[in-house]
Formats: sequence, structure tokens, C-alpha cells
Amino acid sequence: MLFRRRGLGFGRRGFNFHFGRRSSSGFGMYNRRGGRKTGIIIGVILAILVILLVLVFSIRIKDVEVSGNKQYTKEQIESLLFDGKWSRNSAFCYYQNRFKEHKSIPFIEEYKINFKSPTKVEVVVFEKSVVGCVSYMSSYMYFDKDGIIVESSSEQLPGVPVIAGLEFGHIVLHQPLPVADQDIFGEILNLTQVLNVSDIQVDKINYNSYNEAELVMGDITVELGNSDSLDGKIAELHDIMTELTGLSGTLYLDTYDETNSSPTYRFVKKN
Repeated sequence: MLFRRRGLGFGRRGFNFHFGRRSSSGFGMYNRRGGRKTGIIIGVILAILVILLVLVFSIRIKDVEVSGNKQYTKEQIESLLFDGKWSRNSAFCYYQNRFKEHKSIPFIEEYKINFKSPTKVEVVVFEKSVVGCVSYMSSYMYFDKDGIIVESSSEQLPGVPVIAGLEFGHIVLHQPLPVADQDIFGEILNLTQVLNVSDIQVDKINYNSYNEAELVMGDITVELGNSDSLDGKIAELHDIMTELTGLSGTLYLDTYDETNSSPTYRFVKKN
């Protein structure tokens, strides 16, 4: 029996023609709609990012707390660290503090910036340990308890005595102060610590060739002699400080005797 293919309606041309038109029209409409949706989503995301960036970079540090500072005041630390146009921007400050090298500040070993809130920070300062300084080539060279030169400055810091009478050679920063007797630094450290505990500030400490100390406080000079009974000598000085107010001359405490319950000391007025 013979069958004619054209009667079934599945001719190759007819089938391809109808299927091609439907698929072409359907997929084109879908692509145009999908493209618009993607563009809207990207636009919204970009707008959100821009708003976030504006908000982040508009937040500024307004409140600064400082701790651990002795050589510098709070205002000085604040002006040294937040001195630029962007330095008070919270995001910029966080980035600089976390990922960049910290600023080099004289007499400051290190510092930390802790964020209490986006607008409030605490600056923790770690100062270099300084017990005294020597005058050298129109500068003051500051050294620590081990005699290491930690800093140089053209100014004398308040509360740090100038040590005179030491014989030394060429001074190099971050190297030991080259003196003949290294044990002198232990005596200097002990003396400055006792003075600090007694809240006595001196301008200069002179040492003679026998390592005997002499304190200079304005117009008053105090002869301490050797390092024996140092605590007792400084305690006596503290007790008679009020009697020395307004005077000019030399007080001799080198005769101090800890066994004497009623000591007297010689004071020679300056002519």
C-alpha cells in the first residue's frame, strides 16, 4: 500500500519554517527583559556602594584620649598624630594605623590607636626610657638606664637632668655612651629614681673624678658626696626643701650619718 507524505503535514519545509519563527520570537523577548533586569540590579548595587562610601568617608574622629604620655601633653600628641587633611577621617585613620608604618616621634618608642567608636579613639603612648642627658655639639643626647643614646634634641626636656662631669668620646645615636666607667650609669639610674620618688626636680647632676654627685637646682647646689646612704640623703633634702626657698648657695649633705637622729647640715650662702 502506498502513502503520500504531504497529507500528514510533516513536510520538511513546513516543519522547519513554523518551528524557526516561534523559537526566534520567544527567545528574543526573554533576552531583552533579562538584560533590563540585570542593568537595574547593577545600578542599585552601585548606588548602594556609592552611598556607603560617602557615609564611611564622611565620619571623622572628634574625641581623642591619650594615655602613657609624660614628655608630651595630650594636645601635643593629638596635633602630632592628626595633622593632615585626612588624618581625622575614621576609615583613613584605621587603614593608616593598621597597615602603614607609624610616625616617628622623638622620645616615643611606639604608640597604639584604639577605636572606641567611629568618632572616638584612645592613643596609648609608650615613651622611651630616659634617665639623663649630656650636652654634645650644641645638642642634648638622651640616654637610658643602660647608657644607650636613645634620642637627640636641641632642647632640654623638663624633668630630665643634664649629667655633667662625664668624660666620653664620639657619640653615636642608639649606641652606648662611651665612658670609661660603665658602672656610673647604675649610679645615675639609682639617683634619678630616688629623686623621682621624692618628687625633687634638678636641673643638673655634676660628677667629679671620684664619682661623687652634686645636684644643681636653680640657685641651690647640693653636695651629696658618694653614693652611700643615698636614700637617706635625698630624704633629708626633701624635708628641708621649704627652708631653702629663696636662698642661693650650697648645701652640704655629704656629711649625712644615718645613725645620727638629730643631724645638722652646713649651708654656705653665695656671695
